[in-house]
Amino acid sequence: MLHRGRESTGGDGEPVVPMAWFYAEYIADELLRTGDLMPPTSVEFRAGRDALALTVFLSDTDGELSGIRVITQLETWLSLTAYDQPWQEWVQDRLDDLAADAAASGTGGPGPDLALAVEAWRWLRETELLAPDLNAVPGGAAAGEDEGPKVWTPAWQLGLPLGHLAIHLF
Repeated sequence: MLHRGRESTGGDGEPVVPMAWFYAEYIADELLRTGDLMPPTSVEFRAGRDALALTVFLSDTDGELSGIRVITQLETWLSLTAYDQPWQEWVQDRLDDLAADAAASGTGGPGPDLALAVEAWRWLRETELLAPDLNAVPGGAAAGEDEGPKVWTPAWQLGLPLGHLAIHLF
């Protein structure tokens, strides 16, 4: 079953349904729920889902997300979300490329899939979450999750490793 980015709900003048983005979000949601890393109602879960959905959506260079290809894409997503990769730069470059392609196509701007991806990226960059400071080790001993120093961290910096771990656990 192929999902293209610009599916209509019917005839002319009807809204375009952002199927590619919705499918990427669905894949990310399922990966995170399967990993059972945190409650689906938490803001951390949203950060992981959005980071993973962006990875899934932006790595689909053919404009198609196929249900059967999900398993074959896991290694690609793992490499894109790895700790030593410049994920945030890759996301921005891919979004810029897709926006330029949309502008060049003369369709009147980005489609709904790209608009949702851009909004997710904006939220991940601008939202900060209070997280344990992994660079500080109080008293030389590891502290519990609710103990020790905390720092404000951009949501993507929490969501990305969460998504990466969810892929591993899948």
